[in-house]
Amino acid sequence: MDVKHILVPGLGRRDVSAARTLREDTLLAAAAAVAAVVIALTTSGNGRHPDALGWVLLLAAHIPSAFRRRAPLRAFLGLVVCVAPYHALDYNHTAPMIVSMTALYTIAATGRTLRTLFLGAGVLGIMLGVKFAEGMTEGKEALRISGWIVAFLLVGVIVRVHRQYVASVVERAERAERTREEEARRRVAEERLRVARDLHDLLAHSITLVGVQTSVAAHVLQADPDRLDRAAVAKALDDIAETCRTARGELRATLEVLRAGSDDGRGPLPGLDGLPDLAEAARTAGATVDLSVENMEAPPAVGAAAYRIVQEALTNAVRHGGPGLTVRVGIRSRGDALHLRVADDGAPPPSPSPGPEPDRPPGFGLLGMRERARSVGGTLDAGPRAQGGFEVAAVLPTGGHP
Repeated sequence: MDVKHILVPGLGRRDVSAARTLREDTLLAAAAAVAAVVIALTTSGNGRHPDALGWVLLLAAHIPSAFRRRAPLRAFLGLVVCVAPYHALDYNHTAPMIVSMTALYTIAATGRTLRTLFLGAGVLGIMLGVKFAEGMTEGKEALRISGWIVAFLLVGVIVRVHRQYVASVVERAERAERTREEEARRRVAEERLRVARDLHDLLAHSITLVGVQTSVAAHVLQADPDRLDRAAVAKALDDIAETCRTARGELRATLEVLRAGSDDGRGPLPGLDGLPDLAEAARTAGATVDLSVENMEAPPAVGAAAYRIVQEALTNAVRHGGPGLTVRVGIRSRGDALHLRVADDGAPPPSPSPGPEPDRPPGFGLLGMRERARSVGGTLDAGPRAQGGFEVAAVLPTGGHP
């Protein structure tokens, strides 16, 4: 038997069945009945010994206690129905004290404070009125007993308030735990998306450059085998090797995030100072790149977003622009925003068809650029130019990002 859950109604486990509650309260009522019988047989001077009717009333008063936690108010009223005539017939007044105080305590521990006040005032008022009507001696004795009544009611109120406090603490702890789990899942999802975007930008850019540079070397080899331009072939192969080394370094830095246990493993973010290298890599692929950066200072997150947008835009231009491609990259700082524009005069990327080819799934370049812009609170527009070619324009706020 768990005494704590019997004496403190509603405290502790939430999965206690109704049958177990009834069994525990029945055992408590039986123990109180045994104690009442012993008190009635061994004490005197506080009422007469019970006769047959007194024993029936005394034992019957303990039956509602078996339902004190399931129906506290009705159990108390059932107790009053038996105890009131018992005391009126002047039977031993001490014998039903345990069950009476237990009922009052349960009322205070399970009900509202206002109900407890009304019920306690009613019990005290009736008892004192009856006793003082019998005489001052009886009235003084009733005042002594009323102190016990008030004490049990106060204990019940304190237990109820403590139970509510504990329940609120547990609820806050559970809510905080759920919030932490949701935040952890959100961070994991954001980190996975960030790594996926980085890998896409890195691999698409590097593979595109390697493909273009390989095509240049193959063209040199096949154009005039008898007058082989060894310097051009060597330069193309050197460009391929440099592109591979750069891609390997960036790939290693990106994959370190997956091995790190915290955000400290991210490493330095790419920024606006890396734009000249992107432009030079595009030039090695045969494109003419005009880079104009008005202000190289920007918050790290904004600089990284701008870098990746320019990287993807150059990759798409080199991949789809065709020979004789000219790309103009312009970055201006106006007010609290970074204005970025990448425009080329080549062929625009092919628009996705309703049914993509089975061996060529739709790309994520434009989607990734828009996600980059949204990640810092910016916007991005991309589409074909009226005079030919393709243009990417983005506005990245800098004021709200440290």
